[in-house]
Parts: sequence; structure tokens; C-alpha cells
Amino acid sequence: MKVILFDFDGTIVDSVEIGIKITNRLASEFGFLPFTEAELQRLKTLGSREALKQSKIPLFKIPFLIRRFSQELNHEIPHLNLFPGMKDTLLELKKQGHALGIVSTNSVKNIQDFLIIQDLVSTFDFIAASYTLFGKSRLIQRILRQQNLLPSQVFYVGDETRDIEAARKSGVTAIAVSWGLNAPEILNANHPDYLIHDPKELLTLIRDSV
Repeated sequence: MKVILFDFDGTIVDSVEIGIKITNRLASEFGFLPFTEAELQRLKTLGSREALKQSKIPLFKIPFLIRRFSQELNHEIPHLNLFPGMKDTLLELKKQGHALGIVSTNSVKNIQDFLIIQDLVSTFDFIAASYTLFGKSRLIQRILRQQNLLPSQVFYVGDETRDIEAARKSGVTAIAVSWGLNAPEILNANHPDYLIHDPKELLTLIRDSV
């Protein structure tokens, strides 16, 4: 049995575009300028930390922004979709006997509401969430302790360079996906263990892992 942990937004659920719209709606409230399309495309080519720096969002406001973002996103949950091929991949991984989890900076409520709509609640064994933008490594380490897991058993799948960073800090295998927020080039430059371009690639990767 392997344990596969997933980021939520941009990895399981196609929420990047609506997320950008929500962030721009909250811009005046949190003291930064809305992002233009050109700026967004440029930020996608940067690592998570550099993109945050260049966004000029005040750092002390980030946890409050993430909380408000999650509240706003909850209204959009019924309109969000899984990425193509993701549901079949998740169900097949579960059928094969692997344990699945979610590690996210979104809220547990949003994640659970989405999983209910998609009929995937029983597919996941655990959910860990925090409003700390760079706190995913602590969430992963908590899961390792609580579930008595070895890092070598665990994969973390995400669409941003901060997901690669969190996996590396936790000692688990980092799988980057090219269909989310960060561009494949910047993901590859951050040296994940694997970079995949379709959810179904996970099936072969997990099957062939030692």
C-alpha cells in the first residue's frame, strides 16, 4: 500500500480561474491592486515565494486573505469541476488499496462540500488543511505521525513550487502536475521527483514505484 496525498486547488479541482477572480474581488479590501492577465501569466512562471513577493500583497494579511478567499470560494463549490481524468484516477488508486488524503490551504468545509457533490467522500482517508501559505510540510508531517507512516511510503501531488518544497521538507516523494497554477518550466526547475501532465500518469507511476 502507498499513501498518496493531494493538493486540492489546481491539482484535484479546476479552481484556478475562479480563484483569480475571487482574489481580484478582494484586492481593495486587502490593500493590493487587482492582477492583470499579463501579470498573472508572468506570476505563473515564478516560484511560489517569488510570485508572492512580486504580488505586493502585505505578508501579514495573507492568512486573513486566505480565510476570506475560502469563504468566497464556498459559494462557487457547486460550479467547480474535477480536472479531466482525475475522478477515474482517484477511484482506481483507491480500488488498488492505496490510502488517499488531501493537504491544502483551502478550508476543510470547502473540500468536504466539493467531495460530497462529486461523490468522492469515501475515496479519501484523511484531510488536513491550514490557512498558512507555506505550512503544508507541517500538515504532511502531522499525517506521518498520526498514521505511523514512513516518508518512503508517501507521495505528495501538487501544482505549485510550494508543494514541491513541502514534500521535500517532509521527506516524501514530490509529484508536480502541469495542469494547475504554476507553469511546467518553473515546476521542473524546482526539481520534483516526478512531473506529470495527465492524472492517469499517476497510475503507472505509483504502480512502478519501489
